This record gives sequence, structure tokens and C-alpha cells, in this order.
Amino acid sequence: MTAPLWLTDPFRAMIDPIDREAFFRDYHEKKPLIVHREDPGRYAGLLSIARIDDIISSIDLRDGSLDMARSEPPVRREDYMFDTGYVDRGGVANQYRQGATVILPQLHMTDAVLGEFCRAVESILSCHVQTNIYLTPPDNQGFNTHYDDHDVFVLQIEGEKLWRFYETPVENPYRGEGFSPEAHQAGEPVAEFVLKAGECIYVPRGLMHDAQTHGDTASLHITLGLIVKTWADLMLEAVSEVALRTPAMRHSLPPGFAQPEYDRSQAAEQFKGLADTLVQEMSLDGAMDFFVDSFIRSRVPNTRGTISGYTAPARPGQAFRLRAFVPWRFAGDGDENVIITAGGEVRFPAEAETGLHKLLDGGEVTAASFEGQEEAAAIETLGKLHAYGLTIPV
Repeated sequence: MTAPLWLTDPFRAMIDPIDREAFFRDYHEKKPLIVHREDPGRYAGLLSIARIDDIISSIDLRDGSLDMARSEPPVRREDYMFDTGYVDRGGVANQYRQGATVILPQLHMTDAVLGEFCRAVESILSCHVQTNIYLTPPDNQGFNTHYDDHDVFVLQIEGEKLWRFYETPVENPYRGEGFSPEAHQAGEPVAEFVLKAGECIYVPRGLMHDAQTHGDTASLHITLGLIVKTWADLMLEAVSEVALRTPAMRHSLPPGFAQPEYDRSQAAEQFKGLADTLVQEMSLDGAMDFFVDSFIRSRVPNTRGTISGYTAPARPGQAFRLRAFVPWRFAGDGDENVIITAGGEVRFPAEAETGLHKLLDGGEVTAASFEGQEEAAAIETLGKLHAYGLTIPV
């Protein structure tokens, strides 16, 4: 069975016919991308209204796993939540009937299909990717005009939505630098369009927008949020690493610096000296290595098939390959080999190095690939690789 495009090539599934190079050169963090296409089934299998109905009607959702919104009048929490902290299924259906949008935040954390999709996108972008799901009944709007503090892709799954783009009052806002309707007036739209099933848009952070259902059917879309690290984050980490090596940077600020009569001239000279030290001592590699390891370790492992197929490593001649989109970094000290991967690190004996390199270089491995290990030890290595989601049987 052929895997869906949104899993094998997630960027192409979203932005085709724009290629990846053109996207990062012309659109990323610069301007929105609107991709129209006549392919309503493009995201089939990723999500559906029927599956949303199943989730709400069959799972005891708690506070935080479902939200509701309506531009006017606003939805009250007590209209769809019990005092116990569980979602009132009947209340959700009743508010939806009255025009409220159903929101399932972070559904990728509990839905295997969305989780796999997010991992595929994360492998391309090297950033945390999250989903928010929005199901809006016909002729309704969930939110008023606003901007987001993170870039998003919007995948229209079913129905249609009328979108309006406005100006960008804040370029690349910080995470948490929220939209204020008093400070940022929307004005007239600079673009207005209908997004149909199978189509996608990219909205850079800071761009004001709003959307409402178009037509006489409900609208279901996935908002894919990109939670990135910035150059400012990297610089702060680099400064921290210099401070660990430079006692002068850890001295307290001058006594009385907050008093009105304090003379800052000496502090200014000291500040300049420390800034010169930073220029000389800051290392891109140290800070970047820290971010690489932090990103990899913080990913959610994909261990699908490792329980049902736990006997695979012991089958004679069974071959394995690296699981698609799995994040990893290899480290070894001669006595032990370490693969840093989603969830942490997996350790192997030094004798496994030959087979591990073959695997990580894109090859297929069997127990015989681990030439430096006895058969039982090689099978144990295969078992550990499989159990932690690093490999899948061929």
C-alpha cells in the first residue's frame, strides 16, 4: 500500500507546486503563501469530521483537551465543561449547534496519525510542530481579527473557509508577544480568498487575519503551528556559555546602581569590556550543539509496531532499516556508542559500531551486520534499536 503524500513528503503535500527552496527563499517569515488546487482528497486519512465526532463522543476529554469559541456571543466555559473538569459532550454538541467552533488543541499528542505527520514536518524544519484542530459550523466565525506569535500552515480538510489578511503590525513577534486589538487596528483587508478542501496556506507570525465558514457545509481545518528557536535564543545561550567560563561576567552589578545619582560611566566602561570578551569568546558551535541535542531529545519517539512486532529482531536473517524521519545524532568514546534520539539516548557496546554506522548511513542491517558481536549480543542490539523506535523491519 502506497503511503500518503502528506506522510512521505509533507512539505510537498502542503506547498506544491511551490518547491521547498522557493518557499524558504521567498515566503518563509516574509509573506503569506496561498496554495489553491483542485484536489479535495489531498489530505484524506489525515483527519475528518467523522473522526472528530468519534473522539468527542467516545473519549473522556479533560479540561485543556477541548475548547470552544465564537466571535459573537462568546462561549462560556460552563456551557461545555462539567465542574469535575471533564468535557460535557452534550454541551459541546449543543454549542456547536448554536454556531460555536470546536477546538482540539495539541491533538497530535494523542492521535497517532497527526503525531506521525508532525514528526515528518519536524524532521524538515528542526522545530517543534503542534496541531490545533478547528471545526466550525456553516455561516459562523470562531475568532475575531488577530495575529499569531508563531508561523502556521493551515490545511483545509473538509468544507470551505473565507479568509481575510490584513497588515503586519509586528514583524516576527516574540513567543508570547500577544495581539492587542486596542493597539493594532485591522483596517481594510489586503487579501480575501476562499480556502477549499485539499488547499493550504502559510501565515507568517505577526500577520493579522480572520476567517469564517464559507458555503452551507461545516469547515474542518488543521492549523500546524511552528514553535521555533530564534537567533536571539541562540545568542543568549552563547552568552550563557561564556559566562560559565568568565567569572567577571558573574559579578554583581555595582552597589547603588538603582539610585538616581548613580554615575554610570564606570559601568559603561566595564560593560564594553565584557562585550569585547563576548565577541572574542562566543562560539556558534557550542550553542548550536546544545540546541541540536535539546531538540532531538525533546521529540516524541515513534514506537509504532514495537510491541506487536517485538519478536522481529530474533527472526533469522530479518533485516531492518532506519525509521523514516527519526531524529538522531551519533556519539562514541571508544568504550561505548550512544545514539541521541527522540526521548533521550540509547547506549550500545563498542563492538556494535560497525553495524550502527551502516544503519545510520542509510543501509539495511541484520544480526550479521554487527561483525564484532556474538549472535546473541547482535540480536540484543537489533532488539534495542527496534524497541526505541530507531528501526523498522524491511
